[in-house]
Amino acid sequence: MHVVVRTGPFKGNISGCNPKTVCDDENFGGPSWGSFLGRKDGLTASQTGANKALPSAFDPLIAIASKFAAVGLDSRDLVALCPFIWPRSLFLTPRLYDFNKTRKPDPTLSRTQLKILQKSCPRGGNRTALTNLDPTTVNTFDNRYFSILQASAGLLQSDQELFSTPKSNTVEMVNQFSANQTAFFESFVASMIKMISYISVLTGMEGEVRTRCRRVNNI
Repeated sequence: MHVVVRTGPFKGNISGCNPKTVCDDENFGGPSWGSFLGRKDGLTASQTGANKALPSAFDPLIAIASKFAAVGLDSRDLVALCPFIWPRSLFLTPRLYDFNKTRKPDPTLSRTQLKILQKSCPRGGNRTALTNLDPTTVNTFDNRYFSILQASAGLLQSDQELFSTPKSNTVEMVNQFSANQTAFFESFVASMIKMISYISVLTGMEGEVRTRCRRVNNI
């Protein structure tokens, strides 16, 4: 498996997939790994449950680490998995226009970065617009994200805390991954396998194998 982003219908054969299954992907490079087969999807979803269990872009580091620990993921998993998201503008606008309800931008952002981000996420603009955590190598999955944190230029406040929180063991990991892309890729693969293969696995009559990833089969 490669690092992928769900985009549109994949027309081809993927080993281990039901040929009727629509597997949407776009390759962004990065590491490859073998995945355990047979994981099923759930039949129901809970927005309340997701909001409670998933980290928020506004959570402090201690809260995010606690949510990871609740499902068996440690701080190394946390740091390794953080680059694998595309945040929406709604998570950035408070930092750009009303940081901590001051009605001013986050003072730690440089003027240049602030102007770039405000152009991508204008006040009153499309709150669902996606923004890349790494604006320098947009279409490549690499370790550049960690260099951005070292420069105190992380887009999300929750990301920047990985490097800016005094005495946190995440600081050492950010430094390691920034200096050694191979170490980052190895940790990312291990964390992805742990997250996908061992958390909340459905067994027996629970769940189903969906023919379309985005919805249950009876819809």
